[in-house]
Amino acid sequence: MKIKDLPKIDRPREKLMRYGPEKLSTSELLAILLRTGSKGINVVELATRILKRFSGDGLSIASVKELKQTFGLGAAKACEIVASFELGRRLLQHKQSALLLSPKDIWDELKDIRDNKKEHFVIFFLDARNQVIKREIVSIGSLNANLVHPREVFEPAVRYLAAQVIVAHNHPAGDPSPSQEDLKITKQLADAGMLLGIELKDHIIVSKTTFFSFKEHTLL
Repeated sequence: MKIKDLPKIDRPREKLMRYGPEKLSTSELLAILLRTGSKGINVVELATRILKRFSGDGLSIASVKELKQTFGLGAAKACEIVASFELGRRLLQHKQSALLLSPKDIWDELKDIRDNKKEHFVIFFLDARNQVIKREIVSIGSLNANLVHPREVFEPAVRYLAAQVIVAHNHPAGDPSPSQEDLKITKQLADAGMLLGIELKDHIIVSKTTFFSFKEHTLL
């Protein structure tokens, strides 16, 4: 059966536009790149055969020459497949998510602010597996309720679909012990997170040489 003979809703391109790429099979995604089939087989069947021939990660490292020798692929299709995988590798090579499991992990991640002369308030937005979705600095300056409001923390958390957040800031004076303002802000954030169903997992205060964890000190 040719692709044009399929109901529109079953055609790969139409499915992608209606449901998004995550709803397509690997064969259907490859079929969109190929666009047309080969003699006697439609494009989805061709994609299935190619994936079977280059099993596992084979297709992602296949050369143009190897692809051209498979099922009569032309140079244009072979180049598009090779280019798409190379583009993906380049875009994702620096995107591996950090896994944050302890206050020491946070301290390690904050090398850029530990000895700054001004306080930097940082949010780590995490998924349910403690992997970082995004890290943002939301304020610079003396920490107070005007600079750090719950909406500055949880509006982006909702947008990023975060399951939990860790907040952190540095103490330029070197002593990471929490101030009364730190305690007040932490309680406000914990209460707001509880209402939204997004856990404030910890608040870490860092200095150049050490850190203070609200969770470790049972303040959360």
